[in-house]
Amino acid sequence: MTGPGFALAVGLAFIHAFVSKLNIFSFIPEFRWMSFAGGVSIGYVFLEVFPELSHAQETITHSNIPWVAYVENHVYILALLGLLVFYGLDILALKSRLHNKTKNNQDSTQNPVFWIHIAAFAILNMVVGYLLQELANHTLLQCLLFFAAIALHFYIIDHGLREHHQAPYDKYGRWLLTAAIMVGAIAGRSLHLSEAGILAVWSFLAGSIILNILKRELPDEKQSCFFSFATGTALYTTLLLLV
Repeated sequence: MTGPGFALAVGLAFIHAFVSKLNIFSFIPEFRWMSFAGGVSIGYVFLEVFPELSHAQETITHSNIPWVAYVENHVYILALLGLLVFYGLDILALKSRLHNKTKNNQDSTQNPVFWIHIAAFAILNMVVGYLLQELANHTLLQCLLFFAAIALHFYIIDHGLREHHQAPYDKYGRWLLTAAIMVGAIAGRSLHLSEAGILAVWSFLAGSIILNILKRELPDEKQSCFFSFATGTALYTTLLLLV
């Protein structure tokens, strides 16, 4: 029987494959849409990501993984590592765009950087797809709230990757990210890690999510709408507290 995790993986794959190509900004001003998405993401980080990291820290501390006994705050170190890795990749992409624009008058990354960047996000998507199996014991509303937050996150990430890589992203990148989610979801149905292992992977993922939210989804103060941001935060937070 197909669980909710697999169905959500199909929905998230659909975001990369098709929805991200829609020009939502043609009927919703970009600054309002981005502000609302940023508000939802902040609610997700504070009410879901941070508490989950705290739970993961406690679980891993009492696990039998040999090396964790020698490192304090293991989960937060993994999250920090995830943040650093994806921050470094973003800087690499920006420098590649600048170099390519100066040398070739093309505002996109160079080909090797494109593949490195996409490979990293493909791995991230496989992890997301795999971890969706953990939603099996959640209610339908909880699954839908999770999907809403991650779908908005994926949409904004997709927008940023398209800005970095231009045509190669539409031709290759989005399809690789789409496939990666499904590969992870299929693996999640047949390959099962220990709880500590899953939480360690989740911690690294959380670091990358936090970075991408702070860097891409919080709009610049000159191009933001506080009302939309506050509405997104309040709406998502209220729904999370009610379920």
